[in-house]
Amino acid sequence: MNYQTTVSLKDEENLKSKKKEKKLYNHKPTPAFIGASWSALLIGMVAYCIGLWNAEMMLNEKGYYFTILLFGLFSVISVQKAVRDKLENIQVTEMYYGISWFTSIASIVLLSIGLWNADLELSEKGFYAMSFTLSLFSAIAVQKNTRDVAYINNELETKEDDD
Repeated sequence: MNYQTTVSLKDEENLKSKKKEKKLYNHKPTPAFIGASWSALLIGMVAYCIGLWNAEMMLNEKGYYFTILLFGLFSVISVQKAVRDKLENIQVTEMYYGISWFTSIASIVLLSIGLWNADLELSEKGFYAMSFTLSLFSAIAVQKNTRDVAYINNELETKEDDD
C-alpha cells in the first residue's frame, strides 16, 4: 500500500511539473517567408502610391486614398498586436481590441465606398483594391514575423540564462 501511495505521489508531482513547464515555440519564420512578406508589403504600398501619383484626380482625392492606406496599415498592425498579446497572456483592454477591429473594418469600408463612387475605370478600381489588400495582408505577415522572431529570441535567451 505504501508503494502505491509513493508511486501515485510521484505521478502527481510529474504531472504538476509538466504543467508548469513552458513549451517553447521554436519555429522561427524562414528568411524566405520574411523576405516575401516585406517584398509584398513594399510592392503593395509602392504600387498603390505610384497609381495615386499618376492618377488624374484632384489632390484631395489622392490625399483621401493615401490616408486610407496609412489608416488601414496602422489598424491591421494594431489588430495583429492585440490578438498576439491576448494569445501570450499580455493584458489588452477590450476597448483597444474593439477599436483596432473597428478601424480595420472602417478602412476597408471607406476604401470600398470611395472606389464605388470614384470616376475611375473598373480596372483602376480593381488595381487600388488589390494593392490595398496586398498591403494590409503583408503588413499583418510582417508584424507576425517580427513578433515571432522577437518572442523566440527572448525565450531562447531566458532558457540560456536558466541553464
